[in-house]
Amino acid sequence: MTGADGLTVAVTGPTGDIGRSLLGALERSERVTRVLGMARRPFDPGVHGWSKVSYRQGDVLDPESVAALVADADVVVHLAFLIFGNREQTRQVNIRGSRNVFEAVAEAGTRRFVYTSSVAVYGFGDDIPEHVDETVPPHGTEAFYYSAQKAELEALLREILGAAAVDLYILRPVVVAGPDALLLVDSIAKSFQIGGRWPVERNVVKALPWLRPMLPDPGVAMQLVHHDDVANALVAAIEGKGTPGVYNLAAPDPVSLSEVAHALGWRPLPIPQRAVPVAAAAVERLQRFLPQDLAWVNAMRKTLILDTTKARTELGWHPHHSAHATLRETAIAARLQGLV
Repeated sequence: MTGADGLTVAVTGPTGDIGRSLLGALERSERVTRVLGMARRPFDPGVHGWSKVSYRQGDVLDPESVAALVADADVVVHLAFLIFGNREQTRQVNIRGSRNVFEAVAEAGTRRFVYTSSVAVYGFGDDIPEHVDETVPPHGTEAFYYSAQKAELEALLREILGAAAVDLYILRPVVVAGPDALLLVDSIAKSFQIGGRWPVERNVVKALPWLRPMLPDPGVAMQLVHHDDVANALVAAIEGKGTPGVYNLAAPDPVSLSEVAHALGWRPLPIPQRAVPVAAAAVERLQRFLPQDLAWVNAMRKTLILDTTKARTELGWHPHHSAHATLRETAIAARLQGLV
């Protein structure tokens, strides 16, 4: 461990949408001396000109790789998580892999642990209030495996590290977007088969604007947060600002699905709010037979607005990107990459 002169930070999943922004922010942090990253895919920090970052290929499913990663770290950040895939595959990485990380942190006596959860941890049931602060218990939504696993993981995290002498920070961002985080576009397109499965279909849609795909809009407001703003919140937690605990992250200006559709060149399709629970209930009944991507219907059944007062007052976190600006940047990047 680096000690008083600077922090050594270990990061699982640094090659993902949030991870790449975090590595850049840690490179700029005066409090951080060394960054250790581990993920399954090849990655070269030198391409980005980063001098503090070293990287190794490894898997959170391998306890020995995880133990070696966290052994010399003052702070561990856990970002490794699967969103898409079948239920069993995601459970292996998300639950078993995360357990390996939690247990390694407890064994190593790490000073601080930072875990990135999600707005989905609250669940999307009718009993969840529209405006949510950190005092609302994380219930998850069973039919939406991503939501259910996030709730299960937070309980597991407290079970394993609750009695350990480690400062525990849990960050709960809303949908993360921006030019380096195109999961918003990908997940919506997969859920509703927007733009076609094959490149030739997408090219036809582009050539014939009246065939533009339609995005259902039940009038639900959706919050976004830019990946760079999430990275800044993570750095604040890594540096030990504020008090350990749970922090919501979101830009203050929600967007509608109609605005998302217009930004991406799709057509909005207004649908009655009363039809959304019916569709979600159908997905719940048929979830074993339908693509798991359709579980996102549950997340669109109601408005869920996160209160970020605690992050602003305790972490000193203020998002530099509005949700609308984040949406614009995301749409531009999606077009450049041929996703829309």
